[in-house]
Amino acid sequence: MAQKEQVIKDLDKIISLIRTDSDQISADDKKKMVDDTLHYFDNYVSPGWLKYRKSVSSDSENGAVLEWKDEGAYCYGLNGEKFIDCLGGFGIYTCGHRNPEILDVVKAQLDHQALHSQELLDPLRGYLAKAVADITPGDLQYCFFTNGGAEAVEMSLKLARIATGGRWYISTVGAFHGKSMGAISMGGKSTYRTPYIPMVQQVQHVQYGVAEDIRKAIENLQAVGEKVAGVILEPIQGEAGVIIPPEGYLTEVRKICDETGVALIFDEIQTGMGRTGTMWRCEAEGVTPDIMTFGKAFGGGIMPITGIICKPKMWTQELIDNPWLLGSPTFGGNPVCCSAALATIKYMLENDIPGVCKKKGEFLKAGLEKLAAKYPEVISEVRGTGLMLAVEFHTSDIGYECAKGLFARRVMTAGTLVNAKTIRFEPTAVISQQDMEDVLTRMDESLADTKKAMNL
Repeated sequence: MAQKEQVIKDLDKIISLIRTDSDQISADDKKKMVDDTLHYFDNYVSPGWLKYRKSVSSDSENGAVLEWKDEGAYCYGLNGEKFIDCLGGFGIYTCGHRNPEILDVVKAQLDHQALHSQELLDPLRGYLAKAVADITPGDLQYCFFTNGGAEAVEMSLKLARIATGGRWYISTVGAFHGKSMGAISMGGKSTYRTPYIPMVQQVQHVQYGVAEDIRKAIENLQAVGEKVAGVILEPIQGEAGVIIPPEGYLTEVRKICDETGVALIFDEIQTGMGRTGTMWRCEAEGVTPDIMTFGKAFGGGIMPITGIICKPKMWTQELIDNPWLLGSPTFGGNPVCCSAALATIKYMLENDIPGVCKKKGEFLKAGLEKLAAKYPEVISEVRGTGLMLAVEFHTSDIGYECAKGLFARRVMTAGTLVNAKTIRFEPTAVISQQDMEDVLTRMDESLADTKKAMNL
């Protein structure tokens, strides 16, 4: 254990940096921060993290870019590097970075309370639950608030079992629902599942986009006496590469679940809150699930808050008798996070964020499609809707080369060394027309360099 006096001295220095504008931090201190960060990530966070990130590369004069400031459609590095954010935290920043209207509400809440007592009634949780019921489709009504996406998925899986009495789940190949034990059991990629097998055993994975496969899986299980609790789906598969199912798929799955008495869970953590051009992606087909998860942009890019909402029939007497049976997250639905979500909902409704995402997404997608036609040997496909778009390359190496080129040109995207065959474009809804044009220009330049570098 380190000496207490030295720890306090180190923390004093770090806190003083937090309190200092980046422009006022000396060049020597900035260099030390870069060196410290690289050393501490390797020795105290994860030895593999630095190899995974593009931000540690020769693209930066300092060998690494430390994020230190953000605003609107931009992320800023410690040394003044300005990035147009087309990664968007995989959907977190729909309302922009540090949206001033949302931030103002959060600051006001912090002035009188941050967390809750765990015993007294916290009013913002009730106000937020009502607001979520108001903006979700059909008769979705009861809310349970959590902290991260995987935790929300865990609650949805548990609720499906309690409400239906079933034990089996149907998920899809390519699915991503988080990395906690239950959530990763639903996951549809061996990369994430294999190290932890065996997991939750009562899971069958079927092909995404084929409703009949879901029907067969349920009917076969029921035929041999097994009870199925739920079907869990992303209305658009995100981590798999923005995979949009055939039109009518969600409608047909809803019909199958109704006929077989199985709960339908939609994971709208990434697709929800306006990202795809409607407030919730399931609204594109007019389908209401029994349980829906939400998160990412729900906290306005300011605070972490996620949760589930369900139909009244799902909240059984067992849960009424013991409301904490489902879960009891210490920080779930805390006042400061609820304040951010309330402000986010108001901002989205007043500024028609779903409509903005739809319109800007149409422009950006059209531009990316023109580039795909210009560079067919580099790009294999452009797909997506709203501001949830993807560019698929012929190989992961080609995609990574393009992502590096975008990073060097100060465009933040979602390609990594691990898998860059598909790069997601999920910019903020506050991105300007000029910024979108600049992104397309820089993408054009990066594609040209990639074509040359890879001898395509």
